[in-house]
Amino acid sequence: MSISITPLSEHTGAEVRGIDLRRDVGDEARERLNRAFVEHSVLAIRGQRLSPREFADAARLFGEIFVQHNTRFALPECPVVHYISNEDKYPDGKPYIPGAGYHTDHSNDATPPKATMLHAVELPDSGGDTQFVNMHRAWETLPEAMRQRIEGLKALHVYQSRHSERKLFGLPPEAKGRVPDAVVHPIVRTHPETGRKAIYINPIRIESIVGMDDDEALPLLDALLEHAVRLEHQYRHRWQPGDVVIWDNRCLLHKANGDYDMSQRRYLYRLMLRGDAPF
Repeated sequence: MSISITPLSEHTGAEVRGIDLRRDVGDEARERLNRAFVEHSVLAIRGQRLSPREFADAARLFGEIFVQHNTRFALPECPVVHYISNEDKYPDGKPYIPGAGYHTDHSNDATPPKATMLHAVELPDSGGDTQFVNMHRAWETLPEAMRQRIEGLKALHVYQSRHSERKLFGLPPEAKGRVPDAVVHPIVRTHPETGRKAIYINPIRIESIVGMDDDEALPLLDALLEHAVRLEHQYRHRWQPGDVVIWDNRCLLHKANGDYDMSQRRYLYRLMLRGDAPF
């Protein structure tokens, strides 16, 4: 395979062409892809046509599969792969936009997934971009006084924060026994492969900052998010049919945009890869 890897922005994202994930890519290509993943934080592997099982096999190029929390979205033929669809609705009939609002996936786990992968099966004609925020750059551009203030702070993560504007589907009974009620993670985490620091916050999951009253904690979290999502820290991915996109949950926030014709189907496969406890 003649693989090309081309940056998609100054700081985040790279496009990968010349690879067929249905085939054994070999050790050299595997190492190159993993180096590119760590360097660019987002890889968009173009032009794939994968079944759920082929998608799961391809994911193992980057690590071990993480069992996702909400099994209601699992595909029966390959349960480690879940689906994302704009055809799901809340009980009140309102459309459910999976991934709406900036977040990092499954931070309410003691060892959150290092990466998430999506495979675009069906897309609307336009819209539905995914925005990524580079939290390394967010940390590095913080004023020194703010860096000193937040380093060493820890936050309590739950399945759904009482402060979150986005409402999640509840966990089915079989998932509740294996999903922690709450976990504590540092607000500044260190990437285990590069040693770079990043702000680690999640507006959907953070319930509180340990040892801090809400009237101080919530404005602090809002200020960090406002700083992080500045345009100069973002890469916006415009999906193409067949894309396989993998991103690094250890140093990114992301959100899906619901700015498309909801009469058109948006359907993707999703899985996650096992990570380590943040430090």
